[in-house]
Formats: sequence, C-alpha cells, structure tokens
Amino acid sequence: MDSKTLKSAEALFDLAYAEDIGDGDITTNNLIPPDENKTAILVAKEEGVVAGLPVAEMVFRKFDENLIWNELMPDGSKVFPGDVLVEFKGNYRALLTGERKALNFLQRLSGIATYANLCMQEIEGLDVEILDTRKTLPGYRHLDKYAVRMGGASNHRFGLYDMVMIKDNHIQVAGGIKPAVEAIRKKIPKSIKIEVETSNLEQVQEAIDAEVDIIMLDNMSSALMIEAVALINKRAKIEASGNMTLKRIRKVASTGVNYISIGALTHSVKALDISQRIID
Repeated sequence: MDSKTLKSAEALFDLAYAEDIGDGDITTNNLIPPDENKTAILVAKEEGVVAGLPVAEMVFRKFDENLIWNELMPDGSKVFPGDVLVEFKGNYRALLTGERKALNFLQRLSGIATYANLCMQEIEGLDVEILDTRKTLPGYRHLDKYAVRMGGASNHRFGLYDMVMIKDNHIQVAGGIKPAVEAIRKKIPKSIKIEVETSNLEQVQEAIDAEVDIIMLDNMSSALMIEAVALINKRAKIEASGNMTLKRIRKVASTGVNYISIGALTHSVKALDISQRIID
C-alpha cells in the first residue's frame, strides 16, 4: 500500500477513534487487566478477495506499538471461508478496542476488491479494462481505489483536477461539444486528456470531429454501442458507462469498447464477512 493511501487511512482512523471510543472503552477497560497479552486471528467467513490488511495493522498499532503481525494471505489474495488472513499478538485491550475499527476498514475494502474481481472474471479473454468512478465514500477515495486495484480492475481519474470530463451539463452551458472542447483546450496543458460524454450517434460524431482523447458512450444499448464503435473507428478510446451489471458486462465488452466504468464497484459495496477470534 502506497504512503498516500496509508496516510489517508490514518486521517480516517482519527475520525473513527473519536466517534467510537470517545473517553474510553468502558467495557474492555473495566474487564481486562492493562498488561495482559493475547493472540488473535482474522478469518474469512465467505469467498472473496482480501484488501486493507495494512490498514487493519495500522489500526491495531495505534493501540499497541509493539504488536506482532504475521500476515498469512496478503492483499489481493483470493480467500475462502475459514481462511486465516493474519495471526497477530498484542495487548489484549488493544485487540478488543481496535477490533471494530480494523474490521470496518477491512470488510469494506475487501468487498470492493471482491466485486472488482467478479467483474474482471466476466471480461476474461477480452481486450477491455474495468474502471472505477468518483462514486466513492467521502474521504475514502484513496482506499476505495486501492481496493479496486487489489481486485484486478483499474482506476479512472482520481478527481476533478487530473482529467477533463465534459458531461451533458457542460455541453449545454457551452452550446455544444465542439465549443466546450475548444474553450477548454485553450486553458489546459496538452498533456491532460479530454473525455466527452455522449448519448447518441450525433454527439459521438461531434466528439470525433473535436478530436477528443476518449468518448464515453453513456447509457447506450449494446446495439447502439456497436454502431458507435464502428463510427469512431479507433480515432479515440471508447468508454462504456451506465447501468453496468455483472450480467451485462461481457456483452458490453464484446462491442469493442476499450473501457467499462462501473460506479457500483464503490458506491454499492457489500462488505466481505471477516471476523476476529482470540485464540490464546
């Protein structure tokens, strides 16, 4: 996990600590002696792809800097019910107080990685990339996009600042695709890519004429996508977006698009079931 992602997780930990612990864990602190140590494991309870173990380790180390952490299945690993992900030893209070915060991170990120991996399985053998979107939980973008990569998919733009995306509202304000592209080109470096959202073949042709880098086919039927791909004829990269379900991905991938962006990778996460057990 890169330093930016881990730093982002540390900032989120501070928020999690404040909302969950407050003045202290009154249950654990009144039952467990302060100097007692225990060994625990994190166990997968369903099939999936694990992501977020470095974050879980960071959480526990916030409570016990002497924690012994033995990772058995690193991030990106395919796991099955009963698989032990990590065995770790530390202060008993730390293990209990840190548990929910660590699992909240780990289960969410593993859920994202798992769904991303399912999407990747649908496009096996086809020359297309699965992309995420900006539909991430506020504050979690570094982490959510990291989890997407752990599942085998790729990241789209990180934010509003690193790539131009001209959408329907921009087109309406500018008076069309061509004037929108021309206005932006005058003000940005040539190294920044320009993508335009289109919903019909007329707009696709406008985007081709404007010589944009990427043309998004937004909420088009598969049949219309095939027409659009033929019209573009490799003069721009092509992204398909909108209503991308697991059942539909392979059919869309077969139309000849280069990318399929899927908001559900991060906005509709089903957490992967993972539990902590004290074993000694």
